Amino acid sequence: MNRNIYDTDCVTWSPQGRIFQIEYANEATKQGTCCVAIKSNSHAVLVALRRSISKLASHNSKIFKVDDHVGATFSGITADANLIVDQMRLDCMNHKYVYESNAPVGRLLEKIGTTSQKNTMSYGKRPYGVSLLIAGVDKKGVHVFETHPTGDYDEYVAHAFGARCQSARTYLEQHASEFPEAAETELVAHALRALASTVTSDTGDLTKDSVHVALVGLDKEFESNNNTPRPPLTPPLRGH
Repeated sequence: MNRNIYDTDCVTWSPQGRIFQIEYANEATKQGTCCVAIKSNSHAVLVALRRSISKLASHNSKIFKVDDHVGATFSGITADANLIVDQMRLDCMNHKYVYESNAPVGRLLEKIGTTSQKNTMSYGKRPYGVSLLIAGVDKKGVHVFETHPTGDYDEYVAHAFGARCQSARTYLEQHASEFPEAAETELVAHALRALASTVTSDTGDLTKDSVHVALVGLDKEFESNNNTPRPPLTPPLRGH
């Protein structure tokens, strides 16, 4: 039978037990530029390769600041990433308003997973075509998480995804034992070396414009070399 019968929505299973829209979303996450995340006992770093559509255009932002203690990078559909990041920002603001403290990173991941999973089981919706690498700190320490279009999420010591990410993962596996005690500058250097292993003649050499770097730590608020941050969201209104 024609495969197109089964890929028009995400609630119809094929005879082979597959949901094609989820597979399409997973494939979309493999098309973006490579992103790398590493954590130590005290810091976490995000490094991403920024793409420019032409020599006359600026480089696209690949790392977003969510709150002072957490940020994210992505591979996949940019619009879907913006939607998830904006929801995370609202969750952080609401948590800070109610509890007067930073939102736990794990709780943010639970909400992302629940929202993403609902989109895989609702007629008329589609899975988010994006995966995020989220780095943050909270009372439990330093965290690096990866989200999936299915709603799953995993925690890592170091991870890479996107186009040609296998060479970056190989580098991370070879040097994983050095990460826990690494200083922040060493952590950034490892991430840049991992990212450099994915560069080809098509992407060009790594430059200050083509690489987006961000760092967060137990004693350091989230900061990056992005010069064009997105405008802040409107804070929630107080009830009467």
